[in-house]
Amino acid sequence: MIITIDGPAGAGKSTVSRALASRLGYRYLDTGAMYRAVTLVSLETGEDPLVVAAGDVWATRVLDPALRSDAVDAAVSSVSCLPAVREALRGAQRDFLAQGDAVAEGRDIGSVVWPQAELKVWLDASPDERRRRRAAERGAEAGETALERDRQDAAQMIVPDDSVRVDTEGLAIDEVIESIVQLVEERA
Repeated sequence: MIITIDGPAGAGKSTVSRALASRLGYRYLDTGAMYRAVTLVSLETGEDPLVVAAGDVWATRVLDPALRSDAVDAAVSSVSCLPAVREALRGAQRDFLAQGDAVAEGRDIGSVVWPQAELKVWLDASPDERRRRRAAERGAEAGETALERDRQDAAQMIVPDDSVRVDTEGLAIDEVIESIVQLVEERA
């Protein structure tokens, strides 16, 4: 089963997706880390992001702590909105998902990358809650940066018509995961 989890920054996509994949014994795909890795390599090497995305060196950096740096935060939206970058990474994402049983998170996974997913979830929370979460996680400036990225990335954030919306505001991570596990069981 392929489960897609999309939504804006600070809604809990990464935390929930990683924990859900672990609970289900599924593989985990963090598409945001892919775009951040392309951005990081481009910043470090001066290489055009289109060239970086077309190669595979970025794949060695998807777990690099530098992905969450201020420099990458500031540049990732301008890289991730490039159609050629999105197309190059979309191919890698589809190859990963074609292997089955995975939880994939991003902004357009259920609508563009893998619209045939058996379960599509759209995680959300109010802008104030999302700002608060990012600020608690990475500092006050990160909270504002997250909402600015949502404005910049609006074209990539497509809510699938057949997705289940889960409002994470006021819920513990375990509660969100449990609600998604129930959806998985209903579809199994």
